[in-house]
Amino acid sequence: MPLDRSTAKKNFAKFLQRRKLRVTGQRRAIIEEVFGTEEHFSAEQLLRWARKRDKSVSRATVYRTLPLLTASGLVREMDFGGDRKFYDPNYADHPNHSHIICQECGAIVEFDSERIKKLEGELCRKLGFSVKAHRLQITGNCQEFKRLGTCARMNPMAEVWHAQKSVKPGERVPNPVLEERQRRRR
Repeated sequence: MPLDRSTAKKNFAKFLQRRKLRVTGQRRAIIEEVFGTEEHFSAEQLLRWARKRDKSVSRATVYRTLPLLTASGLVREMDFGGDRKFYDPNYADHPNHSHIICQECGAIVEFDSERIKKLEGELCRKLGFSVKAHRLQITGNCQEFKRLGTCARMNPMAEVWHAQKSVKPGERVPNPVLEERQRRRR
């Protein structure tokens, strides 16, 4: 059963309490941003988002809170190559999804596949394993890059985009997999 965002926030607050850590104003701003998005994000992107909510949020607090979020099991740290990590806020609510990453523009698209799940199950049974977790990452070039040799999302400040079509830099576009999850939650 999917974990709704308010439950995730409460679970993280309980996780902090068990570790005798306070939910400070800065942490509250970070928590609101993490559980208020379905996008993958970097630490620097989270810092910018949290500072819009609370200007006092420090870089150090973001970098100290991210390992706590991953240790709680509510967020997954993702290494898609490159010089920074990304964080997946959809992990607790949907742990076994896969990613396709455009190596040119950084677009990250989540997807689910019944065929892949079936193949996983068959392989595990054949080899005497049981599935505990799954991580599949496909790297390639998005359609726009293949078609034009460049991508509208490419720029030095590019963050992660959930897109399968051309978008303007800075524009957020919906991800069909995430939209479907949101519909199921309602």
